[in-house]
Amino acid sequence: MASSPNTPLPRINRVFAAVNIGSFRISSMIMGQAETGEMIVLGSSHRKAEGIKRGYITDMVAATHAIRAAVETAEANANTTVSGVWIGCAGAGLSSKIASVEVAIGGRRIDEDDVEHLLFAARDHIQPEGRTVLHAQPAHYTLDGAHGVANPIGLHAETLGVDVHVTLADGAPVRNLIEAVQSAHLDVDGVVASPLAAAYACLSNEERDLGVALVEIGAQVTNVSVHAGGMLLGLRSIPVGSNDITDAIASSLGIRRGQAERLKCVSGSAIATPSDHREMIPVNAPGEEVDGRLARGADEQNRIPRAELVSVVTDRLGTMTTEISKGLKAMGFSGANGGQVVLTGGGAELHGIAEFVQGALGLPVRRGKPPALRGLPEAHATPGFATLAGLCLYASEDPVDIRNVGPSYQPTRRYSGLGLVNRVVQAVREYF
Repeated sequence: MASSPNTPLPRINRVFAAVNIGSFRISSMIMGQAETGEMIVLGSSHRKAEGIKRGYITDMVAATHAIRAAVETAEANANTTVSGVWIGCAGAGLSSKIASVEVAIGGRRIDEDDVEHLLFAARDHIQPEGRTVLHAQPAHYTLDGAHGVANPIGLHAETLGVDVHVTLADGAPVRNLIEAVQSAHLDVDGVVASPLAAAYACLSNEERDLGVALVEIGAQVTNVSVHAGGMLLGLRSIPVGSNDITDAIASSLGIRRGQAERLKCVSGSAIATPSDHREMIPVNAPGEEVDGRLARGADEQNRIPRAELVSVVTDRLGTMTTEISKGLKAMGFSGANGGQVVLTGGGAELHGIAEFVQGALGLPVRRGKPPALRGLPEAHATPGFATLAGLCLYASEDPVDIRNVGPSYQPTRRYSGLGLVNRVVQAVREYF
């Protein structure tokens, strides 16, 4: 439930609902915006995912049922109903580009019409190349080539430019996500790339301005994104996640996946200690009988040295971190150009993972979780629910999308189109 009955809620002006469709769980949240602007969690829920694999819908009926069940529980907790939801997209081959456009101003003062015409011009420079555009958002403006202008209105310039961040996804998987939600008798208010939603929950404005990498570790997909100058400079989607650690434990010890998942969550760690060889941990859950099938290397009570578990965890995590490092390097975020790395997603809840990744990457690492929101249950105030909370926060801000801009006439001059690689490299050099 959202809040104590002894704490009256302020008047709620707007309500936002979100569903995060993950491979491990499907979660839902309903958030209200008070008259003061405060965001308050009215209700939330989660349940085991069904019909989802690596961020893709694989069974429409099962996925639809799970989505409906998660939303209904959140509605019951919030004591309200919702007709539409914002949904997160973690799979679907997410990628991003930077579109750069300029128009001539002629040295005069820039007004709102100039900005609107610029954004309208930018629409023609979105080249999805057969893919679905999830977002096309103005990130920052340039005056006569100078970067980092947040609001150009009232300033003088010869040319006004804008960098537009374009997030792309494969069309069919996105359509499947939308259809699963619509089949659950819900409207889709918007589809948001998970890295964008997670950034709204985990990253401060200062971090997003100075330069930060966000690593969202899901059950079967890890999204790596780089933010700087207030914009998302790039992202990579890697088809690995925390379930790969679970599978490695199950395979190595010869046990069931359910047992492996419990071992990982209860006793697993990314940091080895001298006592691990002496500490024996039970493979079976409390109260579960030893049925004669012992784990590989276990004693007669089906216990294994904790060191065996830690070894499997760190080995698989090392492979994952290598892929994360490759993604960061491909986006120019490494070495002297690196900075703060924030881990979020359910996989970030593994004990010691921040320390492990920090050692592997050679960069400062912290865990990211939802902000301290009124009404947020303790169980949902963890990295695994950051994207869910971020979806509601994103919806409340409703960032400008240039595809919704439409003046009556087009600007007189436009330049550069998608000078993508050069502009990304330039931005990386500027901010890192």
